[in-house]
Amino acid sequence: MKPIILLLAAVSMLAYSCNSHSEKKTSKAEEDLVEQEPLNPIQRGEYLVDLGGCHHCHSPKIITEQGPIPDPKRLLSGHPADETLPPYDKETAKGYALFSMGFTAFTGPWGTSFAANITPDDSGIGSWTAEQFKKSIKEGKYKGQDGGRYLLPPMPWQDFAKLTDDDLNAIFAYLKNLTPIDNVVPSAIPPAM
Repeated sequence: MKPIILLLAAVSMLAYSCNSHSEKKTSKAEEDLVEQEPLNPIQRGEYLVDLGGCHHCHSPKIITEQGPIPDPKRLLSGHPADETLPPYDKETAKGYALFSMGFTAFTGPWGTSFAANITPDDSGIGSWTAEQFKKSIKEGKYKGQDGGRYLLPPMPWQDFAKLTDDDLNAIFAYLKNLTPIDNVVPSAIPPAM
């Protein structure tokens, strides 16, 4: 009997020892996160816009040593109104989705779509309400209007539709707080027949 008791005692001590040493240590990064103050809605909106990759399509680019980066003077202003696209090549487009050099115009089976101006200028979302913005993102409705067309590729509205109303309100607050940029984005072009 004594060997069994000793064996159980040894296993119990080993288990206790392993558990007490395996307690998770808090890293400096985790401590910093805990110590951060909560973001206000505009800061949260900026964080979500950056995380969501909105600049990839909605900000015109400049070329640097690191490749194309968002032009800080035209952030989130959409496809430049004065940028002319090369002629449409129907044969090439059959097998590819084509992006403009600035990643603001996109051609595929849906035609050609242009990234919207999402600054608070009247040529962007200046006159939009929060409800229009939410409808645009949650339902994929162009300019957040009932009866209108759906947003065109590559806008991943189906993914963004999963955002909470609080997140969408924060994004909208951030966008409305940007410097307005006057840039009338061209209308979508239907597919070539």
